Amino acid sequence: MTDTSLPTAPKPPRPTTRFLLAHPAHFIALGFGSGLSPVAPGTAGTLWAWLAFLVLQQWLTPADMGWLIAASTLIGWWACTVTAKAMKVLDPGNIVWDEVVAFWLVLWLVMPADFWAQLAAFVLFRFFDAVKPGPVAWADQAFKGFNWRGGFGILFDDFVAAFCTLLVIAIWRFFW
Repeated sequence: MTDTSLPTAPKPPRPTTRFLLAHPAHFIALGFGSGLSPVAPGTAGTLWAWLAFLVLQQWLTPADMGWLIAASTLIGWWACTVTAKAMKVLDPGNIVWDEVVAFWLVLWLVMPADFWAQLAAFVLFRFFDAVKPGPVAWADQAFKGFNWRGGFGILFDDFVAAFCTLLVIAIWRFFW
């Protein structure tokens, strides 16, 4: 019997702690280590973002958080570009800075909110980021490459997922 299956590309190696610490861009793009999670690194990165946001808001005003998100987006663009190129993967799952800044944006815009509202935002964001329905799927394919476009593309689909999350929350708040 002959094997008629198509050959599959080898799975890229998971980044290590050594890789994480080898360059500041890797440390940032891998979410300060949360992207090293062997299971669901995107979820781990989003959980890290949630915890970090709750800690940061103790010291930063809402305006400061907005500036932090803006700066983190620009720095993350660079970090994601450098790290994806080093990993030789267009949009590695271990790069989680895109989840971090996009979920910070969600929390920044929905706060103040109780634990249950924050949890709902988390679940909605993870749904849109993981399942990639409609506009999120389009955004995921819109910018690819190992240059500035690719780094932007890594962030872009998560910002679209954040927008979809915020849209659902806004509709919910409008009707209830």
